[in-house]
Amino acid sequence: MTFELKKGGLRATAQTKGGELVSLRDSGGLEYIWEGDPAFWPGQNPVLFPIVGSLKDGRVDINGTAYEMGRHGFARRSEFSLVEQGEDFVTLELRESEETLARYPFPFSLQVTHRLLDDGFSTTFTVKNTGTAHMPFCIGGHTAIRCPLHSGERFEDYELLFEEPEHAYSHLLSPEGLILHDGWRPMLNEGETIPLDYRPFQEMDTIIFSMLRSGKVSLVHRKTGRGVCLDFHEFPMVAFWTTPGAPYLCLEPWQGCAAYDNESGKFEDKPFCVILPPDREKSLTYAFRIE
Repeated sequence: MTFELKKGGLRATAQTKGGELVSLRDSGGLEYIWEGDPAFWPGQNPVLFPIVGSLKDGRVDINGTAYEMGRHGFARRSEFSLVEQGEDFVTLELRESEETLARYPFPFSLQVTHRLLDDGFSTTFTVKNTGTAHMPFCIGGHTAIRCPLHSGERFEDYELLFEEPEHAYSHLLSPEGLILHDGWRPMLNEGETIPLDYRPFQEMDTIIFSMLRSGKVSLVHRKTGRGVCLDFHEFPMVAFWTTPGAPYLCLEPWQGCAAYDNESGKFEDKPFCVILPPDREKSLTYAFRIE
């Protein structure tokens, strides 16, 4: 099921499959979200829950029992239900099922609210522990923005522009998608800008930062300054990913990350994991604004 949202000249489309916002168009009809193409990557804007990234050996220890879960969790392939809809917003919900309990033994409610703003959209994740035990979880966004946005432009014409000067290193991943505990690559030396190039993504797959000074990053054309700005200030991590040669870049706010190659394997030991007490909830919001 799909839902059409509108506010001013903006139009957006959300769907119950994965709880995703899969389209954002401005008043001129320009599409900002990647349409998905199996030749590169069929995804568009998946919700990462209850894990972000890969698990060590594909398993995680929860209270002494090993549970298997695929990369980025199960929410992105699940069918959500409608909770509430207005002209410019929609709230979709995923709850536990026999299938999820076999991989993640917790009753929960995950509500995702997509809301149009005057100049973009916001997405709010609200996770509630509806069970009686403390519930660990990670969550993240994975929004694929078309890059380039206009014909005649190239991927390399764009840059990432951070809100603050950063002295930052990217985490490095193993071939299995695990974060190397002693692996780092310098990306910013008291600078604000990363020019886009496919080579880093060929070499390291994903650019991953933790605890930056900045709470915002823009993906913009270097000459025109046009593009989008991601506000991720409520999240401790932000990542960037593309398939080399593909016309999109994923801007990903993360609460949690892939397993470390030397971690214990226990869910509660995962970096930036949230431990939610019974009958409590946690909300996190990110936003994209057109520039």
